[in-house]
Amino acid sequence: MPFKDIKGQESALGIIRINLEKGRLAGGYLFTGPESVGKKMSAKVLSQALNCSQDINDACGVCPSCVKIEKGQHPDVHIISSDDPKLKIEEIRQLKKEINLRAYEGKFKVFIIDNAHTLTPEASNCLLKVLEEPPDSSLIILVTDRGPMLFKTIISRCKVVKFKAQKRQDLELILREEHNLDKGFAHFLAYFSEGKLGNALRLKDSDILKVRNNIIDRLGAPALFDLAGLKIEDRKSFYLSLNILNTWFRDLYLMKFGMPYPEAINSDRSSELSKALAYFSVSDLERILNAIFNTAAYLERNINTRLLLHNLKAQIWVS
Repeated sequence: MPFKDIKGQESALGIIRINLEKGRLAGGYLFTGPESVGKKMSAKVLSQALNCSQDINDACGVCPSCVKIEKGQHPDVHIISSDDPKLKIEEIRQLKKEINLRAYEGKFKVFIIDNAHTLTPEASNCLLKVLEEPPDSSLIILVTDRGPMLFKTIISRCKVVKFKAQKRQDLELILREEHNLDKGFAHFLAYFSEGKLGNALRLKDSDILKVRNNIIDRLGAPALFDLAGLKIEDRKSFYLSLNILNTWFRDLYLMKFGMPYPEAINSDRSSELSKALAYFSVSDLERILNAIFNTAAYLERNINTRLLLHNLKAQIWVS
């Protein structure tokens, strides 16, 4: 995949490409910014560009090297991550050992540390020693959406590249033109995902629109808003349903203060928004949004989902 295929990150990629073209790559990079905006993808594309057999300071995407990196099969490109909550020192000790070996078949050895904020203090100190004098023809890329959690000494030894979420209107256009989504669905996904392309693409083939419509249809009257209206079979589904609920009442709340219909996340349901706007007061909406927030917080404490939903229903429809 060439750099131009990564959408909405022109500023971040511009820095990377200038460094690449001028041969001024730092030994360590920190790619930081919101989740799902292309940081890890950009790290992989940079590793392809460094090892591409076409020598074009970009990734051709079709040569054996680029294909192997895309498939995670290149012997000189390593993605370091962990299923555990923390990245332990053993992972970095292995990096330290590997980085000092000659490249097996590529030009550059690249180590991408995903979720770098999960490094333990011991692992961070070990990495710091590597970053002080990284070998030539090697590159370490730290990827995180929580940059401030890293040791300041690690940050100071990396070239920081900041990524950002796209403008929601731009993402909506990408979803319509490049992924053939209709206007209503593209708008909802772009706004629901807060401009994060990765999140939007993960949701575009899901049943989120069906779930959203089911929830909104049942919000029309207290008698209909029952357990069948929300997906609660697992906590992930319930959390998604809570997010959808939050967007609905968030739209109503902001519209009370003059937000135009086109800026609503659920603008394709403008008729229902208009009816609900007359039903709920500002204080009602503040109470409901607070209740949804608290329900999501209790969900993290493993409280029974049916009990949580029963309590939330009672707080939405206060007599």
